Amino acid sequence: MNFLVDAQLPRRLTRRLQEAGHDAVHTLDLPKANRTPDNEISELSIKEQRVVITKDAEFVSRFLVTHEPFKLLLISTGNIDNLSLEAIFVPSVSKIAAAFQSHDFIELTRAGIVIHI
Repeated sequence: MNFLVDAQLPRRLTRRLQEAGHDAVHTLDLPKANRTPDNEISELSIKEQRVVITKDAEFVSRFLVTHEPFKLLLISTGNIDNLSLEAIFVPSVSKIAAAFQSHDFIELTRAGIVIHI
């Protein structure tokens, strides 16, 4: 599965996805890096069929109205340090990838995975 990790999330998530066998890029890897506008991230996700992983609620609004980006993983853990985020994220990667086989919008909370739409 292909993923695109948004700017406000640590690059380490990209590496963890790669270690799990997925194709993953961080916005830092894009030509405009973390200054890549949301619409360009969305367009790239559609073109390359990448799940956008973000904390940005604007992506949720866009997704609910236009069904863009391609697929969306919202990280809604609130304020959390990177190690704690990884501790929640890494064990969930295979479940997240499996859920995206039949769903387009998933949320990762401190309590687990929530499937939307």
